[in-house]
Amino acid sequence: MNKFFWSAGLFLAQIVSAQYNYPATPEKPVVDDYFGTKITDNYRWLEDLKSPDVQSWFKAQSDFSNNIIDKIPNRETLFNRMKEVQEMNGDSFGVVMQRKNLYFYAKTRKNESLSKLYSRDLSTGKETLIFDPETLGKNTQITNFTLDLKAEKIAILLSKSGGEICNLKILDLTTNKLLKDEIGPIWSEFSFEFTPDGKSVIYTKMSTADPNSNMLLKDMKAMIHEIGTDAKTDKVLASREDYPELNALTEQFTSIGFTDDYQYIILRLSSVRSESPIFVAPYSELKNKKIKWRQIVKPTDDITDIHISGDKLFLLTHKDAPNYKITLTSLSKPDINNAKTVIPESKDAVIIAIHSSKNYLFYSLGNGITRDKYQININTLEPKKVQLPPGVNSSLPLNAHENDNIYCNNVNWLTPLTTYEYNPEKGNAVKSKYLNSETSYPDYNQLYEVKEVEVKSHDGVMVPLSIIYPKNIKMDGSTPAYITGYGGYGISYEPRFSTRLSVLLEQGTIIAIAHVRGGGEKGENWHKTGMKANKPNTWKDFIACSEYLVSQKYTSPSKLIGNGVSMGGVLIGRAITERPDLFAVAIAEVGMTNALRSETTANGPNQIPEIGSIENKEDAKHLLEMDAQSKVKKGVKYPAVIIRTGMNDSRIVPWEPGKFAAILQKNSGSGKPVLLYVNYENGHFTSDMDVVFKEYADIYSFALWQVEHPKFQPSKN
Repeated sequence: MNKFFWSAGLFLAQIVSAQYNYPATPEKPVVDDYFGTKITDNYRWLEDLKSPDVQSWFKAQSDFSNNIIDKIPNRETLFNRMKEVQEMNGDSFGVVMQRKNLYFYAKTRKNESLSKLYSRDLSTGKETLIFDPETLGKNTQITNFTLDLKAEKIAILLSKSGGEICNLKILDLTTNKLLKDEIGPIWSEFSFEFTPDGKSVIYTKMSTADPNSNMLLKDMKAMIHEIGTDAKTDKVLASREDYPELNALTEQFTSIGFTDDYQYIILRLSSVRSESPIFVAPYSELKNKKIKWRQIVKPTDDITDIHISGDKLFLLTHKDAPNYKITLTSLSKPDINNAKTVIPESKDAVIIAIHSSKNYLFYSLGNGITRDKYQININTLEPKKVQLPPGVNSSLPLNAHENDNIYCNNVNWLTPLTTYEYNPEKGNAVKSKYLNSETSYPDYNQLYEVKEVEVKSHDGVMVPLSIIYPKNIKMDGSTPAYITGYGGYGISYEPRFSTRLSVLLEQGTIIAIAHVRGGGEKGENWHKTGMKANKPNTWKDFIACSEYLVSQKYTSPSKLIGNGVSMGGVLIGRAITERPDLFAVAIAEVGMTNALRSETTANGPNQIPEIGSIENKEDAKHLLEMDAQSKVKKGVKYPAVIIRTGMNDSRIVPWEPGKFAAILQKNSGSGKPVLLYVNYENGHFTSDMDVVFKEYADIYSFALWQVEHPKFQPSKN
């Protein structure tokens, strides 16, 4: 592979004249036949990430993009402003747990970029630093943690540079020293728990730690590790190989946990599909060589979550209730079809999630824009609304094993997060003394307006659109606008305060969020009408919302920036290939832009419930429609595009964004830049805020340059 050298003068000429001499990308055509439809893939060779030629190509693309971006003024100003706004928040908190009179939490100090573990004595208010992950090496990050019941040990899940292949270490809190145990590899999202005696940990083990292995997210095993022993001797509690009677698929995750009272072990065969097979076994089964699992939930039951208390089995289900309901049956003799309705389906809001404390079940009721919190007394089944400020209210237990204390986070588009503490037996929620910091934000509600509207999509369906804009805006189409959406897995894009987007707002840019189909804003039907055969609704809803911004004179096509992240890669990729004239800029972040090839990746089979399988004739037809890569045509005037990938990403492997950049660079007829933004210190995401702010300062600067924002125009001299 040739090496590429460019002078600063050449790059400056390119950036001003809009002539781009991209790194060479050879075309090596491979023809695939998808049930009679032939697709030529000229960039299949880029899928071999171990190839020196491919690695050199990514490095050349990275250097090329950085040299272009480096010429855009005020990038550093954006980065510094993001840091300033972060510091206005003071310290920020992650997961919080309580043991007796102590709080334990991950916290990022306002002048730091990575979180550390702390404890707080509630009787004295004294805070103690427990663990700094960078004592184990630079860019080591805390992904999650949990405690034993006596607060003598803490298990810490650790990753490197945004990667999600983690290892678990155990800190002895009595000596403040790490034990020799090292457990893993473990995927970042999987839970792990101590047994009640604190002598063992249950967890889900990955089959390999090789990020390039096709087995990376397959054939996982639920395990138990006895502290002080070699992890190689850990016992398998559930797996496809050792427990064939479970009928587990190779791509299903064996997620393991305990009930709050430790009477039962719970096993879920999970995937991107929310309706998982669920099994239980008495806790006493742990002493046996093999667990006798009993299935209590099938995927066809349309149950997305459960809670067990004694013999009570609570179910969150959308069976005959697309907005969900909560029902109750017996654990020992479950009769799901005739379960008692505890909380009926709401007509205008969706039950989003449930969690427990010792004596209560909590659930959220939301409409995609607001989310209220409710409680159910597990013994009396009496429901009650928890009084919290308006907005999006989420919550988690502090110690469900021992008490009813929970903490609630309240947030809105223009209202930064505030944490409240609540106990059903003690009265109203109160602002937390220790889980909030002194903030110095400006009053964003005085500076900006929020408008919630509904937009008619291509088929007449009304799609919610959130618009946040400066109060002094001129409604003449001259204002830059940034529109984003997601539309996958039934996940709602609810209001949240974003440091980076607040800085974009400060540049006089409108922010819009399209609540497209495929999400969960309007319940399970909203999800189903944006998946598989119905997936085109996702990008067509996005296009309709973008057209609304133009027709109402918020912005114009020459000022419109479209964005999609991860599964949102389908959204933005297909939006610009279907309506390239509608956008000035497209930002595709770690996106699924090559849906036809997704199934060949380690994370691909896991996506089948959402997008379908290329091995199925009907699904293949829909995947062809989703695939942005094959929709790029020679000579079409595509917008300026910046495509972000993280080289440690195991969800959307870097070759997928890379191939999308390659085909756009080769074929776009607009003369506008197409940049592949490669980050070697990131994966699908990262908790390192310096890395995050650096990325978005670069990406937003690129976008603002392309929409002719005066502060971001390179010098012509």
